[in-house]
Amino acid sequence: MGDILAHEPELLGLVKEYLDFAEFEETSKTFSKECKIKGKPLCKTAGGSLRDSKSLLIQKDLLAAFDSGDQKTFFGLWEEHLPSSLRDGDPLARKLEFYLHIHFAIDLLKRSAGRPDKEELDERISYFKTYLETRGAALSQTTEFLPFYALPFVPNPAAHPSFRELFQDSWTPELKLKLEKFLALVFKAGNTPKLLALYKENGQNHKEMLQPLHQQLVEAERRAMTYLKRYNKIQADYHNLIGVTAELVDSLEATVSGKMITPEYLQSICVRLFSNQMRQSLAHSVDFTRPGTASTMLRASLAPMKPKDVPLLPSLDYEKLKKDLIWGSDRLKAFLLQALRWRLTTSHPGEQRDTVLQAYISSDLLGCHSHSQRTVLQLLQGRSDVVRQYTARLVNAIASLAEGRLYLAQSTKVLRVLEDRLKGEDQDAITRENVLGALQKFSLRRPLQTAMIQDGLIFWLIDILKDPDCLSDYTLEYSVALLMNLCLRSAGKNMCAKVAGLVLRVLSDLLGHENHEIQPYVNGTLYSILSIPSIREEARAMGMEDILRCFIKEGNAEMTRQIEFIIKQLNSEELPDGVLESDDDEDEDDEIVQDITSNGKRQLQSNVPSTILLQER
Repeated sequence: MGDILAHEPELLGLVKEYLDFAEFEETSKTFSKECKIKGKPLCKTAGGSLRDSKSLLIQKDLLAAFDSGDQKTFFGLWEEHLPSSLRDGDPLARKLEFYLHIHFAIDLLKRSAGRPDKEELDERISYFKTYLETRGAALSQTTEFLPFYALPFVPNPAAHPSFRELFQDSWTPELKLKLEKFLALVFKAGNTPKLLALYKENGQNHKEMLQPLHQQLVEAERRAMTYLKRYNKIQADYHNLIGVTAELVDSLEATVSGKMITPEYLQSICVRLFSNQMRQSLAHSVDFTRPGTASTMLRASLAPMKPKDVPLLPSLDYEKLKKDLIWGSDRLKAFLLQALRWRLTTSHPGEQRDTVLQAYISSDLLGCHSHSQRTVLQLLQGRSDVVRQYTARLVNAIASLAEGRLYLAQSTKVLRVLEDRLKGEDQDAITRENVLGALQKFSLRRPLQTAMIQDGLIFWLIDILKDPDCLSDYTLEYSVALLMNLCLRSAGKNMCAKVAGLVLRVLSDLLGHENHEIQPYVNGTLYSILSIPSIREEARAMGMEDILRCFIKEGNAEMTRQIEFIIKQLNSEELPDGVLESDDDEDEDDEIVQDITSNGKRQLQSNVPSTILLQER
């Protein structure tokens, strides 16, 4: 009862406001009279309706400020007369506000025919940048607005294809029309009784929230059905291919005993093979008995598609970008780092991606060649977790490309920063994952391999691999792959010999880990370090052969073959061959490391699988 009495004036005011709005004149008079008799005060509603004349005046002032380019007056009125709940909560209001900021940022360029007052233009661009870092940051994940975050950094926006639409004669009138419609709706809604607004919010909000969720569910189910159909088709093609292969093997075996293959049999096999790629009737009509017909069609089905012409991305002012990355706010740094990474990773492979990467390299984006104490690379040592994370993501993305690794590996400066960050992260966070991913890609280059081994990185890897269940799959896979690359060098094996017992225990535990992606790297590491006699002796003493044979019973055929060659290496009495001992003196060979193949021989093979090299975190 106490709560009702405390809010009674406001509640009575809401009722009176609605009766007046609905034109219940007699009821409203009676209601007011009875409230007066009972001593119940009527409170004017907090929401209050704006009088029509006042609403029209505010709209007129806003549109006049829009036309004259008076940015401060416009946004002063905008923030004063539009409630924050509308400006922050309504998607239409947020989008319109974003385009209004663009309008005022480029208005001076339009009015001055390309010769604006530099001081005033810089002030407007600065105001726009401040908006992007604060209120506008919420739209940075939206594809529609993402290109405009580069607008403050483009020297001449009018000349760039990405912003050509903004400088067309029709763009400003269309934006003004949208503004007029929006203001008319807003101030009309401002006259609506608060009681009605409360009712709508209570009932409609739930429907509005459920509707997009329902649409997302329908879309997700549709995609799931599409992928299921694709999976079923691929599975059927696979089963058909296995069946055809089995029959061909039977036929080859029959020819050994002198049985001839008839043209009709060959035709039936080819029809089955191509039945999913062409209509059944067409498959039967093609004469596959003619020499070369089937093989030609098979090769044609595997022929790569011709690449489409992909336009180049507009250039950026990298010197200005670097200044903002070094001196800007943490929020601005994070957004710029994310945008630079997306610019690289979402570009089309080929000329477009090469151009983006070359621009990063030629401008020395990360400051790899700079002698300054403050560079973009030093953001890895900053206090902000988010900035460190996005810097590590960008470095990892650049390291995924051969030219990017060449740029980052010009000196050991980048390597030292990454190693310090790796050892400085006290938990398995995204920053550490990306730093580890970059280091694994660095380990494809011989000088950096040597530096990592000398810095004792092998000991750090062994230490975190002692408890693999506490690591994410990304950290586990990249750690084991990096360990294998370092152990392919004789210096790395000799490092392992210093803690042979610990290394062997860690590797034997990893053999049974549920993540089967790491098995080839564990096997490669074991095979490599067992070329050292002291490690072989330690392995025999701990019964390594019995441990390995347990996995022969459980593993697949490929795993079994690899373990058999490891056991053969374990029981070998030979000293390490001369090639392996002298590998530190070989010339640098980027993208190439030594690995274990299925036949047990050591041969040069293209690094680790591409899933490890190119995966971005």
